[in-house]
Amino acid sequence: MRSQAPFAQLPFDSVPDLPTKRHPYFDAERERVRFRSEVYGDVEVRVRVFGEGPPLLLVHGFMTSSYSFRYVLEPLGRHFTCFAPDLLGAGLSDKPDASYLPDHLARSIGETMTALGIRGAPAIGNSLGGYLMMRLALLDPGATLRLVNLHSPGLPTVRMRALGAALTVAGNVEPLLGWLIGRSPERWVHRNVHYFDETLKSREEHTEYAAPLRTEAGLRAFVRMLSETLDANEMAAFERRLRAVGRFPIPLQLVYAVRDPMVPPVVGRRLHALLPDAEHVSLERASHFAHVDASDRFVETVLPFLQR
Repeated sequence: MRSQAPFAQLPFDSVPDLPTKRHPYFDAERERVRFRSEVYGDVEVRVRVFGEGPPLLLVHGFMTSSYSFRYVLEPLGRHFTCFAPDLLGAGLSDKPDASYLPDHLARSIGETMTALGIRGAPAIGNSLGGYLMMRLALLDPGATLRLVNLHSPGLPTVRMRALGAALTVAGNVEPLLGWLIGRSPERWVHRNVHYFDETLKSREEHTEYAAPLRTEAGLRAFVRMLSETLDANEMAAFERRLRAVGRFPIPLQLVYAVRDPMVPPVVGRRLHALLPDAEHVSLERASHFAHVDASDRFVETVLPFLQR
């Protein structure tokens, strides 16, 4: 049974224990990849591997993990071997006590690809993952062959500048956010992840995304991603870089939902205006997480681009 209206959140206590739609995420092969990172030193990244065929990298967004790709592993896995890592600072991967500037995290994704032996593979990046993969392509165009950017931030908006100003005024927000989130990480996840169809939420999802927020290292990484990786000044500098290059170094597909409470869809249109050679696709009846709540239509949209 669907929500009464798009993006209408269910009461927290009404969310079922298990998802209403089956997925193969927990059946996917689990890998631990250790490597020496230029910025982060010796680190371990956890990766889910599923499917057959040439490699395809799946990069999740802020406050989620590789679990977010659960509904596209099967359809994409018929054509590709999907590699879905947890970013450093997220999921089950290491959470170094270091800088989380966007170029640092972007380079760590390239290092992960090299460690997995999939350098040059095409990629799908959702939200923060799409932003980081665009930055990686500018830093190292050979890291990925082509990129699907699914509803990423990346350009400064009024909301992002207001967030940055609030964090600056607040000073050290780590203890405050730690207290706010730590009271119930599952409720925090429930309030801050938004789907077109909110009946897709489950306790299973809450548990997966809340797990790192229950640890000191996970909370620290969360706050640094919020304040450093998503910094509006960094996004303004990124926008200037895009204006300077004019043409993105690899084929790029921009997939944005028509509505999204998290990142305004106008960001996708602004990126397309900066990079007119990129493809721009608008998805109806979908969200920031179209690979979750419009998974079939999302795969139909991106598969021809990825196989081109």
